[in-house]
Amino acid sequence: MKEIKITKNEENQRLDKFLLKYMNKASKAFIYKMLRKKRIKYNGKKAEGNELLQGGDSLLLYLSEETIASFMEEKTIAEAERHFGIIYEDDDILAVAKPAGLLTHPEKGDDKDTLIDQVLFYLYQKGQYTPSPQSAFTPALCNRLDRNTSGIVLAGKTLKGVQGLNEAIRNRQVDKYYLTMVKGEVKEAGEISAFLSKEEGKNQVRISKEAGIDGKESITRYRPLAYGKGYTLLEIHLITGKTHQIRAHMQSIGHPVVGDRKYGNTELNQKFRQDFALSNQFLHGARFEFSDTRGSLAYLKGKTLVAPLPKVFRQIVEDIFGENVELE
Repeated sequence: MKEIKITKNEENQRLDKFLLKYMNKASKAFIYKMLRKKRIKYNGKKAEGNELLQGGDSLLLYLSEETIASFMEEKTIAEAERHFGIIYEDDDILAVAKPAGLLTHPEKGDDKDTLIDQVLFYLYQKGQYTPSPQSAFTPALCNRLDRNTSGIVLAGKTLKGVQGLNEAIRNRQVDKYYLTMVKGEVKEAGEISAFLSKEEGKNQVRISKEAGIDGKESITRYRPLAYGKGYTLLEIHLITGKTHQIRAHMQSIGHPVVGDRKYGNTELNQKFRQDFALSNQFLHGARFEFSDTRGSLAYLKGKTLVAPLPKVFRQIVEDIFGENVELE
């Protein structure tokens, strides 16, 4: 028999989800079978699996040590050099500035030194995360950016932080603003509302005005900060956060993002590569505003996080529009 005491960092999650993370090689069917047979008890009583754990709760596993060990995959952490900047950090959350060219999460089995790898190793070095078979929680990133997009990424250091950030993002309590440069001169603010669906066999999305079988509604608001010489610097307010949303939306109205190799203009991209050594799209997650956060993250209400514009982007802005452009 093994007893597990629930700590503050593990509370406010369902019992079944905790068990599936604790014994991360066990199937859901096995967990529910053990609950049904009272081989797993919650505070000494039969459990259904949907109970919400609280600090101080006790779980009793009437299983052999060998059985438990066979369902627990050993967790390891890879050493990863830090390439992100720290924008904000407290006991529960971390906001970082991701550089362009860095994957947020691994896309293939051999992808290493991704942003999540670097964040986990950073927390490990600080003594705020220790991977072990007994740990049912791993810090997590709560939003993502495309590999070649720079800007703000939010991470939960604790379960409280992950749950609070995910809820705030899901309920649109975090306003996300991006900076981008596009082809053509956009002189008025506007909004794009369309449905995005994935192109089969391609890492691209297709835009339509009507919802298809897999179409997801997407809304992008934009306003010009500066325009001239055939280009516009736009502030983008991302209402929804779908894959490639900004890049596909701007291309759909005839203003592709500068440097975008997937949806952009090839000749234009070559010009900026030659003139400024720009190797990625001019798209930057610049500012997150916690407009109406509640619950565990209520203390963040009204807080603004800002990621500085990368040097190459600032050089392009100054060269085309001058040095006095207001970036907010």
